[in-house]
Order: sequence, then structure tokens, then C-alpha cells
Amino acid sequence: MSDSHSEKYLVKLLIGFGSLITSVVVTYYAFFESGAEKGDWYFWAIVAAFLLCGGVYFCLSAFVHKIKSDFNRRAKQREQHKTNLNQ
Repeated sequence: MSDSHSEKYLVKLLIGFGSLITSVVVTYYAFFESGAEKGDWYFWAIVAAFLLCGGVYFCLSAFVHKIKSDFNRRAKQREQHKTNLNQ
């Protein structure tokens, strides 16, 4: 089994979820602490949007690596099965 895809899956999934959670926290901070009258909500909106997009990207990338890992594992199992039948 290709461990690189399994490792990439876990790392990217953790980064993705961390980014999504941070996006929500930044959004709530902008709503409750920053305030619209200060005018710095634009900055917090951009930060939250960047984190949200990054989180979605990393979660989807993790999903792709999970699929690749599963395909590699199944291919290895088929190869072992063929080898056992030929012996």
C-alpha cells in the first residue's frame, strides 16, 4: 500500500478542517468583536473567505488522496491474489 497517499490524506484533512474551523472563528470574531463601525470588517471578511476556500481545497485534496490510497491498496491485493493463484 502506498503510505504516501495515506499520510497525505490525513495531513490534508487535518489542515482542511483546521482551516474551516478557523474561518468560522474569524467570522464570529468579526461579527462580535470588530464591529462594522470600525471599518476593519473588510480585512476580517477577506481572511475568513481565504480560510474557507483553503479549507474546502484541502478537504477535497484529502479526499482525492484517500481515493488514490484505496485504489493502490486494491491493486496490491489483486496482485497478491494473482500471485497466490499462480503458486
